[in-house]
Amino acid sequence: MTRAKLFASLCGLVFLVNLARVVFAPLLDVFIGEFGIGEATAGLIVTLGWVGSAAPRLPTGWILTKVPRHLVVLVSGLVLAVASSIAATATTVEHLMVGAFLMGIASGIYFVSANPLLSELYPDRIGRIIGIHGAASQVAAVIAAPFVALTVLVDWRLSLWAIAVGAAAITVATWIAARTTELPTAGEADRDFVAGALSEWKLIVTALAIVGAASFVWQGLFNFYELYMQSKGLSDWAAGMMLTIIFAAGVPAFYFGGDLADRFPHVPYLLGIVGAFAASLFALTRAEGLLALVVLSAVVGFVIHTLFPAIDTFLLDTLPDSTRGSAYAVFSSTWMLMQALGSSALGSLVERGFAYDAVFASGAAALAAIALVLVVLERAGRLPG
Repeated sequence: MTRAKLFASLCGLVFLVNLARVVFAPLLDVFIGEFGIGEATAGLIVTLGWVGSAAPRLPTGWILTKVPRHLVVLVSGLVLAVASSIAATATTVEHLMVGAFLMGIASGIYFVSANPLLSELYPDRIGRIIGIHGAASQVAAVIAAPFVALTVLVDWRLSLWAIAVGAAAITVATWIAARTTELPTAGEADRDFVAGALSEWKLIVTALAIVGAASFVWQGLFNFYELYMQSKGLSDWAAGMMLTIIFAAGVPAFYFGGDLADRFPHVPYLLGIVGAFAASLFALTRAEGLLALVVLSAVVGFVIHTLFPAIDTFLLDTLPDSTRGSAYAVFSSTWMLMQALGSSALGSLVERGFAYDAVFASGAAALAAIALVLVVLERAGRLPG
């Protein structure tokens, strides 16, 4: 029961942590009017949030070899509360950028410390727990736009103050729950960051080979999804709804994807997801008409979001206690940087005159080819895990 209370508080905290990463996108129009900036500067605010999310992951992995995981999670909550307050009181765009970057820092600290903690709290149900935790995070992506729309009716700063107050309250609740919980001691065996990461390099490379290209394509897809749907003839409103659908499909996908990760062999299951994503993405490039686009948006959103709990389950279930935190931090930081490049790569191709359908069809074909090669290697027993 005490572990359940701690898990519930972590689900609340991850909701706010992810909301802090996605809340700036629907606020960009407000920032342009409030601070008198252009689209490029406004986009940089969003970018700084994601760069902030990537920046602390390796250092956090090292800290986890010295400090208990739950204490690092609590620090992430405190950082989020302070950072959101800084952003909410911004009077200049530079001030706002600092707040956005620090809010991203909080998310990077959180995910690297919380995911190993969850796997050690529930070692027999890693996939299901990671899936429920991920679903709580995904709800933030779904409600971000309507949440901002409501708060803007009063003051745009209210959305950031809500995150700050919520983070402070849930951090206190997490601290109380952790004090009354018999915490796992598995992380105590992970005390050499460099040696731990190096000893698991084959597993880290395998995981990156399986999910790196898929997440790279996904970053480009969802960040340009509204423009992509408009290129297929949809109105601005309908294109926005398609983006909501693709994110909403991720809520059940996290739960079911994590649950299935406990039931199936990890590597074949992951390769099946990548193959299904490639197939559904290719079908999307051939789709015309509102109904087909609605259905395929839901399918693509569901399939790709099953990938995230599945890869976390694969690593956290396979890595031993002595290297789990270190190796996972190296994977997480590298993976974040790989996928962050997807949007700029897609933007460059489109700017050069390539059509969205052609770019995404090529991406789907490349993913299918990678999956096929990895399937052959897996069947030959050449992949670890």
